[in-house]
Amino acid sequence: MYTPKNIHTLSHLTQQWLQKEKTPEAVYYATTNIEELRNVLRFHEYQYYVANNPLISDYEYDKLYKLLENTEKAHPELVTPVSPTQRVGNSLNQNFITVPHLVPMLSLENSYNKADLLDWDRKVRELANMPAIEYTLEPKFDGAGISLVYENDVLIRAVTRGDGVEGEDITNNIKQIRSIPLTAPFSKHGIQLIEIRGEVIMSKHAFERYNEKLAEQGLPIMANPRNAASGSLRMKNPKEMAKRKLEAFLYHVSYYTKLPANNTTVSALLQTHAGMLQLLWECGLHAPVKEQKIVQGIDSVIEQVEAFEHLRDTLPYEIDGMVVKVNNLALQDLLGMTSHHPRWAIAYKFKARQATTVLNSVEFQVGRTGAVTPVAKLTPVAIGGVTVSSISVHNEDYIKEKDLKIGDTVLIERAGDVIPQIVKSMPKLRTGHEKPIHFPKNCPVCNCPLFKEEGEAVWRCVNIECKAQVVERMIHFVSKDAMDIKSLGEANVRRFYELGLLRDIPGIYKLDFSAIAQIEGFGKKSIENLQQAIEASKKQPLHRLIYALGIRFVGETTAKTLANAVTHLFDVEKMDTLALQQLDDVGVKVAESVRHFFSNRQNMAMLEELEALGILCFNEKRAEPQTGSLHGQSFLFTGTLTQLKRSEAEAMAEQRGGVIVGSVSSKLNYLVVGEDAGGKLEKAKKINTIKIIDENEFLSLLQQ
Repeated sequence: MYTPKNIHTLSHLTQQWLQKEKTPEAVYYATTNIEELRNVLRFHEYQYYVANNPLISDYEYDKLYKLLENTEKAHPELVTPVSPTQRVGNSLNQNFITVPHLVPMLSLENSYNKADLLDWDRKVRELANMPAIEYTLEPKFDGAGISLVYENDVLIRAVTRGDGVEGEDITNNIKQIRSIPLTAPFSKHGIQLIEIRGEVIMSKHAFERYNEKLAEQGLPIMANPRNAASGSLRMKNPKEMAKRKLEAFLYHVSYYTKLPANNTTVSALLQTHAGMLQLLWECGLHAPVKEQKIVQGIDSVIEQVEAFEHLRDTLPYEIDGMVVKVNNLALQDLLGMTSHHPRWAIAYKFKARQATTVLNSVEFQVGRTGAVTPVAKLTPVAIGGVTVSSISVHNEDYIKEKDLKIGDTVLIERAGDVIPQIVKSMPKLRTGHEKPIHFPKNCPVCNCPLFKEEGEAVWRCVNIECKAQVVERMIHFVSKDAMDIKSLGEANVRRFYELGLLRDIPGIYKLDFSAIAQIEGFGKKSIENLQQAIEASKKQPLHRLIYALGIRFVGETTAKTLANAVTHLFDVEKMDTLALQQLDDVGVKVAESVRHFFSNRQNMAMLEELEALGILCFNEKRAEPQTGSLHGQSFLFTGTLTQLKRSEAEAMAEQRGGVIVGSVSSKLNYLVVGEDAGGKLEKAKKINTIKIIDENEFLSLLQQ
């Protein structure tokens, strides 16, 4: 095959092929020895992408690859699905089919400090009835989870993590990752079918190079390597995905079957986790055998994770912690798992990432509700895999509380996907040249006086014709969770507004497409797509239209509540604040805001115009599910979910008869808590009847 065991043989064959490639009869020779040529190419893919030890130049590899390509072109009957030339297909992935994992992909229990690790170790030792345990440690890769299935040594399927039970089939795209072999010699280890878990990542270097290319083309750069990797997996064009230079680490065998022969024995390597990784490595997969540590007892684990945290910035890829596992696989089976995580493994999460930088200036931005938000402009600094150059500093009170000045050195922090925040300023580093931040008295866009309601911290522009508000309202109206007009994003809204083609929300449905056709970048196909997207938005359900209107305090959940309470949108106008407050999850502030919107004559004229333009204003009520495991149960989500988007989780609950609410009250049945949950969690803890569950417990609830 092409593993380190026959490196000398394949190196020798490489030189022979490089000599043959130069001769006129090269294709003829390759025709009769084509599998040998393929193995040479597979060997060098392994050396380059897995072993990180290339033995020939890119130019020489390309020559041999071209020879194989020409040979297969001349003799198409010799092409096989696992040939190195078959990684990049010509067809586009129009749909990604959902398929089940052979074994559910469970999440790991998280720990954040020494005490968590000690408590976990105690439970493991008690269950195992052992005084000390042998553990393995490996990096917790910050990428996108995948599952690979090989049968008879051939890669037959690759699946995203999905909801842990099933994911999307991304086999064509995964074939573009050259550290994943299309064929691997598992049969030599007595294995016929095997399911392997891993993580797709983009290295720091590849991420920087890719962003440079995007910037050169005038395209938006990617936020961080993890998002770049995750977004690549579902690209419709595999060739485009191949350009992103993704890699994959494979770190777990979740399932396997033996070869059917009676005398088959499975490799002894599958007795420990470390041996499992070694088996994957020997079969040509990029397993973290070099990064792994094997230690005795929890004290050594703690010593290693603390040491590794200091090394994280020296690695060529992003990690956000370490994974600790019981090494003995028989002991893993004995320990078993809960409904959502194995008892034999835990993830130790590194501390929040911090960095210092300089606050250079503050810009004041006006949102769709007139709120004026100060945004600090910083000297760019890399933190947690992201380059940060702007941070919201929220409001005037926040600036005073943090004692921020122009020119200050500030400490910023970012943990996981949490939006970066300024932790504090550093007054001791001031030179005397710093300047105070003056909050404007007038709108920075239309110059109208700003107003702050009693009890609020936010200054607002009350001129609803303010250019900034008009544009932001239109951007919100067309956004994904609102009317979802895919071809009319923020950039095009701003562009059409500046060109005078778009002035208000009804204008979206009266766009002059002949004028748009004169704009550079708008061809026939793009205009057709825009027209279709606008037309399709007219049939969006009523709750999306209500949310799209951008009524203050009315989010997606409250929009559904309002929509379900009426037959026609204009029925809301007839409801007073008391009637509105009778609806679930509608309090005094929300009711007053809704009344204010629907009592405004300009707003009602806009709604009348939208209906005349064909927008659906009736509630096409769907009967509430009368059956389902969650019928009548109310749910609220808080914090950041890691496996699902919040909208997906809410939809899954509703499909099973659940009801989504927007606030904590005694009527709430389940609070689903994600990472960095805040005040809602604290409030729910005070109400004994509320069941507080995490994302994995929610997924388990759906399956009951």
